[in-house]
Amino acid sequence: MRALTVRPGRPGSLGVEEVADPEPAAGELLVRGVALGVCGTDREIASGEYGRAAPGRDRLVLGHESLGRVAEAPPGSGFAAGDLVAGVVRRPDPEPCGACAHGEFDMCRNGRYRERGIRELDGYGAELWRLETGYAVRIDAGLSLAGVLMEPASVVAKAWEQIERVGARAWFEPRSVLVTGAGPIGLLAALLGRQRGLDVHVLDRVTDGPKPDLVRALGATYHSGAADDVCAAVRPDVVVEATGAARVVFDAIRGTAAYGIVCLTGVSTAGRSLTVDAGTVNRDIVLENDVVVGSVNANLRHFRQAAGALARADRDWLHRLLTRREPLERATRAFERSADDIKTVIMLEGGAH
Repeated sequence: MRALTVRPGRPGSLGVEEVADPEPAAGELLVRGVALGVCGTDREIASGEYGRAAPGRDRLVLGHESLGRVAEAPPGSGFAAGDLVAGVVRRPDPEPCGACAHGEFDMCRNGRYRERGIRELDGYGAELWRLETGYAVRIDAGLSLAGVLMEPASVVAKAWEQIERVGARAWFEPRSVLVTGAGPIGLLAALLGRQRGLDVHVLDRVTDGPKPDLVRALGATYHSGAADDVCAAVRPDVVVEATGAARVVFDAIRGTAAYGIVCLTGVSTAGRSLTVDAGTVNRDIVLENDVVVGSVNANLRHFRQAAGALARADRDWLHRLLTRREPLERATRAFERSADDIKTVIMLEGGAH
């Protein structure tokens, strides 16, 4: 079978090659890959900045944003041939920490977890893959190709869960949310905000292209000005930060309403200096009972929450996020950025439209 592979740590090693079919194992699904989403983590791995192959191997099958169709399912598994599924990315440490032992492996404390397509486990960028039934999530068949948004939607579902859990420390009835960044994470965060009945505002740098129209189609408000100006105008109860841009992060922290919650989902680039008045930031957080929380990855519960959120969403709107599709034989082109790209998808087969 064909698979998208890379030698972690070696720039320029990304390519499509023939690899052995996955070995069957008890309690696992055999899945035919339908599509694979490409994100910044994949690009970092392809550029040699990140990633780790399994012990004793130098190549890693890439891909963690999965969409597949079940080819074979164990009896009594709850899955059947033809089901659309996505695979959870992370697996707990074989000697789990307390969080991993309780199914919260997205919060692993010892750092010895493994991740499909990222760290020590082959990913979903192949024509065939095996998936443990306990890490498989069924996707509404009506979503078709938009089911490839499951993994980023799971990250957003976790972020909203964290926001709501923090808010539950006291009375919490947020009315407005500012999402900074209109990439896939930001747009999906806006979607889940609208599903919660909130007044949603989205900030991004661009003034044309698909992003402003996608935000407005949700019934949300699009902004392209400076973050501090937008915060001053909106005074959001919640901020979902999805850019990782240092200035935007600190403007968001300072710009919430009293008792505000800022959830950071964007990863900042290291080595860039920024001068901030740390004393004022600290004073504002303390005196207004504000909270800043980081959120990354997702566990099985969040994937199931994401499946529900996507099933409730407008299908046409979701498909508009998929701005570019590349066949597997031209997979490396999916790692080239285009100005109007939101989500680039590698097609592993032609079965979803």
